[in-house]
Amino acid sequence: MPETALLVQMLALLIVIGGIAGVLAGLLGVGGGIVLVPSFFYAFSTLGYEGPQLMQVCLATSLATIIVTSIRSVLSHNRKGAVDWHILRGWAIGIAIGAVIGVSVASQLRSTVLQGIFGCLGIVIGLYMGFGRSEWRLGEAMPGGLRRAVISPIVGFLSVLMGIGGGSFGVPLMSLYNTPIHRAVATAAGFGVIIAVPSVMGFLLLDVDPSSRPPYSIGAVNLPAFFVVIAMTLTTAPWGVKLAHAMDPKPLKRVFAVFLTLVALNMLRKAMGL
Repeated sequence: MPETALLVQMLALLIVIGGIAGVLAGLLGVGGGIVLVPSFFYAFSTLGYEGPQLMQVCLATSLATIIVTSIRSVLSHNRKGAVDWHILRGWAIGIAIGAVIGVSVASQLRSTVLQGIFGCLGIVIGLYMGFGRSEWRLGEAMPGGLRRAVISPIVGFLSVLMGIGGGSFGVPLMSLYNTPIHRAVATAAGFGVIIAVPSVMGFLLLDVDPSSRPPYSIGAVNLPAFFVVIAMTLTTAPWGVKLAHAMDPKPLKRVFAVFLTLVALNMLRKAMGL
């Protein structure tokens, strides 16, 4: 049995992580995974879990929380008629295939490699958040046929390797193809469900080295982190929404983009052993 003091420390860290992630999600509309994965990594590292599969635990636990938050988000957006079910149905199979491939690949990689991947992709997302323009376009409608068959698995694959849902890649993608932002955000929540469900099923079956596994984990999913973060994000996300209506979140989004880029650079530095 783990020591009581260790459990108390872990729960305290998770409460803070979940609370901050919820506020940021409500305030800035960012996906939880982009905050949770590095937060889990630093929290579990601080507690002494620094084995070769620590990043798998962070990715899997983040994706498990995304199942709950994305379903809740899709249902909420659907009541307002904002979900584009035509896009969701057309892209679902390819995204799910990419997610399954992502789990297979992530399961075989060392934590340092996954840190490097998160760092590189995090920098790209941070730069887009900071410098992207709403008027940028790649086309007037979401692609179909061969282009969809190529792009959709990439979305699922990269999302699993970062432990994130549909927002970080799905929203920019749909925006670039002329989808209104509110519809892109709502539909990307559906992407999150499609990404998270098959990937978590795979991660639950992963055999994780004890040095990488915090207490009370099933496969690569840490149950205390899952339950605490879900409880905290559901509690604090409405606070973030209220703040968003009380102030202009755009400058804060640029600040967060800088913060995310710095976090990603630090992950990349650690992956390189610097």
